[in-house]
Amino acid sequence: MKDPRKIALEENKLEKKLCRLVGEAIIDFNMIEAGDKVMVCLSGGKDSYAMLDILMRLKERAPVDFDLVAVNLDQKQPGFPEDVLPNYLKKLGVAFHIEEQDTYGIVKRVIPEGKTTCGLCSRLRRGILYRVAKELGATKIALGHHRDDILQTLLMNMFYGGKLKAMPPKLRSDDGQHIVIRPLAYVPEHYLERYAQQMEFPIIPCNLCGSQENLQRQAMKELLHEWEKKYPGRVQSLFRSLQNCVPSHLMDHRQFDFKNLTDSADDDIDEQITWQPLQMPGILNPQDP
Repeated sequence: MKDPRKIALEENKLEKKLCRLVGEAIIDFNMIEAGDKVMVCLSGGKDSYAMLDILMRLKERAPVDFDLVAVNLDQKQPGFPEDVLPNYLKKLGVAFHIEEQDTYGIVKRVIPEGKTTCGLCSRLRRGILYRVAKELGATKIALGHHRDDILQTLLMNMFYGGKLKAMPPKLRSDDGQHIVIRPLAYVPEHYLERYAQQMEFPIIPCNLCGSQENLQRQAMKELLHEWEKKYPGRVQSLFRSLQNCVPSHLMDHRQFDFKNLTDSADDDIDEQITWQPLQMPGILNPQDP
């Protein structure tokens, strides 16, 4: 058995590490400002529990004043334990709001059996949370997506959507009325798994979408896990690449003006070269001899 003092030391180190990573993300992206009212979206999973816990700790020592309100969307899933979150939040002493909306019934009615429900479910949740944020006077909406979620989204967009796109740590909603933040953007998932065990959060499993097999996100999660197991450090290196973008070395002419890129030494040349496709006999033009 481990020495209790050693266990306590490890637990304290993990807490400090999480606070540091979340604090760095908040500072780097100016996620929380003085006077903000942050709506912390609490699903009942390990990530959102950890996010609320760390934000409460940072609030006590932050150089600026801000408020927190925890919000849970009760989607009326069969067997959902309605008393778990209210009881937990009352013990914490944090302001909270439980929003009851039967999105489960809508999803099950609209999506055929066996099809992925995640897309519709997330759109419904997003619309409801935006409305609740406005009603509560929240200036920021905090979601519990972590580093691995961001990377999984990047790979999903690359492999299935043909886009170089991930989850931004901070964004403005499409209607321009809300700022969404992801304070866990720098946090690896395995830190959150350890922290959830350490804190004994009352985890509520998701039976609507989390239990579905063969989802694209699950495939990306397994891919990242295998990479990290075979090549330690690769996942973090991939994540750093999102913070070191070089548009001039990619191929999106909307992000970099390749067409007007010229050698400054040739500015005095009157005529610009018009490039024509290179014709290589027998390769690009099979009709050539």
